[in-house]
Amino acid sequence: MDVEILVSAILYSIPVYLTAFTLYAVRAVKGPTIPDAVLAIDSMSYELAAFIAVLSVLFKSSVLIAVAIVLALWVFALDIYVAKYLESREMGE
Repeated sequence: MDVEILVSAILYSIPVYLTAFTLYAVRAVKGPTIPDAVLAIDSMSYELAAFIAVLSVLFKSSVLIAVAIVLALWVFALDIYVAKYLESREMGE
């Protein structure tokens, strides 16, 4: 019973994920500034990590949780790197 609810919730959420992913991809490509593109890529990556976590619950696989955590940490490191780059660029270094 619980698995059926989870599967139906995932099936109903897939169009929402795909729509959001498409909008993020458009923003990443057409973003007028670098922070817009970075924010779009961040959003895509965190959304993908959340979806992988949901799939790990569905498939009862602990490996997928590790993948989602590594992906989220990698995106966070990318955020820090880009923020430091943009900050140093604004300071004139």
